[in-house]
Amino acid sequence: MESHKRILGILYVVSGTLQVVFIFGLSIFLSTILSIVAHEIDPHEAAILQLITSIFQFLPAIVIIFFSLPSIIAGIGLLYKQSWALVMALILGCFKLFSSPIGTALGIYTIWVYVEQNKQSKEAI
Repeated sequence: MESHKRILGILYVVSGTLQVVFIFGLSIFLSTILSIVAHEIDPHEAAILQLITSIFQFLPAIVIIFFSLPSIIAGIGLLYKQSWALVMALILGCFKLFSSPIGTALGIYTIWVYVEQNKQSKEAI
């Protein structure tokens, strides 16, 4: 079971890191597109575009703080065999179930590892 926890830890670190890279790339792409659009619109429409730009600058930070960083933290915790890490991974795995197809597979694998860990701990008693 320890090997499954290690694999799960690696998957969570990789998943969180890829999310951060993807979100930064998407943020740079959208900022570029919005700056190009800003040069092409009327000054009266600039206020609306400024609002949209501020939302797109704020949104990636929220996603990274609430989804990517906890995944990386849970993965590192699993790799260092911390007791809290599997529970944190289970909570994140439930959220990942809605992210098809890779997140769903990772969420199912997380639930399976958690259930097997609880079976083993009950058998040891």
